[in-house]
Amino acid sequence: MQSSSRKGVCAPIGFFANGVHCGIRKNRSKPDLALIVSECPAAAAAIYTQNLVKGAPLFVTRNHLEDNTAQAIICNSGNANTCNADGIKIAEGMCALVQTHCGIRAENVLVASTGVIGQPLSLNPIAGGMQSLKEGLSVDGTAAAEAIMTTDTFSKQTSVAFDVGGVTCTIGGMGKGSGMIHPNMATMLVFITSDIAIAPALLRPLLKEIADDTFNMITVDGDTSTNDNVILLANGMAGNREITSAQDAGYAAFKDALLCVMTTLSKMLAGDGEGATHLIACRVSGAKTKTDARAMAKGVVGSSLLKAAIFGSDANWGRVLCAIGYCGADVDVQKIGVAFQSINGEVMVCKNGAGVPFSEEIAKHVLSASEITIQVTAQDGNAAATAWGCDLTYDYVKINGDYRT
Repeated sequence: MQSSSRKGVCAPIGFFANGVHCGIRKNRSKPDLALIVSECPAAAAAIYTQNLVKGAPLFVTRNHLEDNTAQAIICNSGNANTCNADGIKIAEGMCALVQTHCGIRAENVLVASTGVIGQPLSLNPIAGGMQSLKEGLSVDGTAAAEAIMTTDTFSKQTSVAFDVGGVTCTIGGMGKGSGMIHPNMATMLVFITSDIAIAPALLRPLLKEIADDTFNMITVDGDTSTNDNVILLANGMAGNREITSAQDAGYAAFKDALLCVMTTLSKMLAGDGEGATHLIACRVSGAKTKTDARAMAKGVVGSSLLKAAIFGSDANWGRVLCAIGYCGADVDVQKIGVAFQSINGEVMVCKNGAGVPFSEEIAKHVLSASEITIQVTAQDGNAAATAWGCDLTYDYVKINGDYRT
């Protein structure tokens, strides 16, 4: 294994990764096969798409996680391995290749795929790339993060260190996703690693809880994909005293660090939506319930009309209220306030459900920044939520007009 600085999923102790071009993609400049390996078996958990049509790798991963343990993740891009008659066989074959080349039991290997749906996937190029994939394993997760990209414009990695009883623990993560992204997960893949020692039973409930405030609060285009998957591995190599309960010291620190990693990746995914020029955040405060706050925030960032307005730096705040009005939240629309914020300033556009005078010139300047926050105040309670999305541009149609061909 090569030596370099630890990055992304390799930031925690004991994790190694690599990415290579094996031939699934025709473009040889784009890597299309990634591998993440832990030095030892790790506590593991995953959450999956809510789409009834699911990629074959999700079924295999779910089966391999019945014992809440895993040691490796293999992932290809360029082909989703979805709606294929032999999809399960191929996904299991990918795990078997990891066993052959890395000595890790196939049952301890998780598998993921992303790309075009309904296209046959051969094991031949994957088998041909396994040796170089193994030989290039290192503590730099960059190549792996690049290998899972599809229409992404940049690779997405992050990590954070935190203290558990005087022991430094780390969480790292990488993700992909640019289009076909909507709450209930999406065509996004996220792989998170940690060197913390924690009971496996604690992982999935926590992963789901935080996903509801992060990955399930992003939308690019309203399409929920077939292959989305978030996997969390914790190998315990930091050496902290194992966390066995949510009441244990260190659990809160782990939860906060995981929230930080998942929030950062969520913003990266939303901001890199296909053709996007703006990252949009909608922060709702003063809602009756958390459910209402989430519905309002997601409704706003998911509105095609609002997304188009942000693309044109047009402070068309009526589209914010329109989206809130049909999102299903229990809200008094006559109490709503709306403000647009960015690094260029802030402009209040609506108060108590009605427009207020504002400078169109200032508003356009505020909305010309690359990151926009829409602040919605409901004045109905104390619940809050944030959702992330992006603008809708001409390039989104161009990208998806010939995505398959």
